[in-house]
Amino acid sequence: MAQVKSNGNGRGFLPQLDRRTFLKATGMGLTAGFLPSLGLVERATAQEAPQAPEFEKIETICNFCSVSCGIVAEVQNGVWLEEEPMFDHPISHGGLCAKGASLRGNVASENRLKYPMKLEGGKWGRISWNQALDEISGQLLQIREQYGADAVQWLGSAHFSNEEAYIFRKLAALWGTNNVDHQARI
Repeated sequence: MAQVKSNGNGRGFLPQLDRRTFLKATGMGLTAGFLPSLGLVERATAQEAPQAPEFEKIETICNFCSVSCGIVAEVQNGVWLEEEPMFDHPISHGGLCAKGASLRGNVASENRLKYPMKLEGGKWGRISWNQALDEISGQLLQIREQYGADAVQWLGSAHFSNEEAYIFRKLAALWGTNNVDHQARI
């Protein structure tokens, strides 16, 4: 007759299970054993298994600051569906800040505005682009007239090319101010 060696607590080397754990393990084992006989497993054959959708993976960069972290945009039929960090990017090495991690939402979010809105009478209503530009430019001119040209700061993009930055700086000078910066330093 074989003897069970003790592990020091008088119980032997076999794991000690409480009743609940034993019943759960037995139930799972019996269920897994009966699935083939019920015909539930055979339904998903290799021929009939649904295929995962194929994405076109486009390597791009985040446009929020001058770091330009790498992003892989997963596109299907021209629609940006997913994003993931580019782990082999020479600068970011797969790291993204909160702005970069939510970049797709700026392009494809259901909450993204697609036309100008104005709050009138406590309710937001759609207005035309011409009305929006006329009102904004009118208010800017009023601010410059009342408080001076330095009351406004011109905030550009860290992704401007040299030519775009030059034109942006010229626009601020035409406005009459030297208050120009870009968003990467903020």
